Amino acid sequence: MSALNLEKYLALFKKELTDNLLSFWMGRCLDRENGGYFNCFTNDGSRLISKDKYIWSQGRFLWMFSRLSIMESDLFDERERAEFLKYAESGKDFLLDHVLMGKDDYRCVFLTDASGNPKTVEGHEGYDLSISADCFVVMGFSAYARAAKDAEAWRFAKALGESVWERYQSDKYRSLPYPVPVGYRTHAKPMILTNMCCEMYRAAEMHDPAYTESLRANIEVCHREVFEVFADERGLIHEFRYADGSEPDELFVRHINPGHSLEDMWFQWEAAEILGLDRYKDTIVSVAKATMERGWDPEYGGFYHFVPCDGFDVPYKIGEKAGEDNPQLRLVLDDFGSKLWWVHSEAVYTSLLMYAETGKEEFLDWFERIVSYTFETFPNPDRSVGEWIQIRTREGKPQDKVVALPVKDPYHIIRNILLCIELLEKMKGSNHES
Repeated sequence: MSALNLEKYLALFKKELTDNLLSFWMGRCLDRENGGYFNCFTNDGSRLISKDKYIWSQGRFLWMFSRLSIMESDLFDERERAEFLKYAESGKDFLLDHVLMGKDDYRCVFLTDASGNPKTVEGHEGYDLSISADCFVVMGFSAYARAAKDAEAWRFAKALGESVWERYQSDKYRSLPYPVPVGYRTHAKPMILTNMCCEMYRAAEMHDPAYTESLRANIEVCHREVFEVFADERGLIHEFRYADGSEPDELFVRHINPGHSLEDMWFQWEAAEILGLDRYKDTIVSVAKATMERGWDPEYGGFYHFVPCDGFDVPYKIGEKAGEDNPQLRLVLDDFGSKLWWVHSEAVYTSLLMYAETGKEEFLDWFERIVSYTFETFPNPDRSVGEWIQIRTREGKPQDKVVALPVKDPYHIIRNILLCIELLEKMKGSNHES
């Protein structure tokens, strides 16, 4: 591990986390009147344009502040950790009061106003519009249950998590902003369920040890589905498959999302560690390598948003079964070349993890290349703002464009920088011991 300049990258990530990212959010996000968080900012971070609260992001902020309060690093002192936990408590209380569809109806509303009253979304009926929002709430409460040693938070996470699992397994759910077309299976399902169940597992170890076996069984179901349904023989994770198992020459089932694939590989690494399934670790390494090689833009650098499995020169049919007006298909066709902040933050952590676990120099090369591109491209050029520009053109120019939801969401960046710091400090400790 001596080839990696641990001190250089620790200094880089610590400074970015404290001086830029947290300095932006700690003074802006907290709704001190109603609880919860504001994050409907413009892409450049200059203006708050709405006080609406997307539950998807509220759950993420709860996870983020909870996790910062128990971060395995000496970066924060007790006073700072206590402040993070207070921020997390605000989100936890807001969600307990407002997030469920009914008192014992464990489905989450998708959007509320500042006070927590549910709001509809134009063109869609009802309030429970995306089960992904429910997943992030489960993860937020699981992290808070650990951080605050709060048994009530765990009971809420468990009840909501069981509802999510049942709805996913029975295909009775909605997935705004990108509905899954009838007749398709989506990689996003086992991916997010792996992450959710791993978060629940860590909380259950503290609050409900007997429940960990049930969670292990769920994690294995998702773990196997990722590799047995969505991975191909080259180590590429297809974002969609036909439910009947056929493989048509259709772009909708023959493209990858490099950000999802790389993010999922660190989810699956955690799953393998929980399950003790070392047989999957070589596959995870192979998928990470194949995704980096296929997903990287050789002309402008950075990762494409979407990439055809066989490259851009191979003609494909345009997904007749999905329908050309399907929002997800339109995104694949129209936005493939965009460079997104979250994709690159996930790639930074996954490449570092692969290097730490394998010692292979190719992953060190990838890590350094990805860090260089990411920190040259996404941090706001006005460092007095601090936060990152979320989306750029293929060439790296800023885009004033919504990414999935009209929010500015630091979840991916802060999560991955936090994880990088913890991993680098663990590597540093191992070097000292050896």
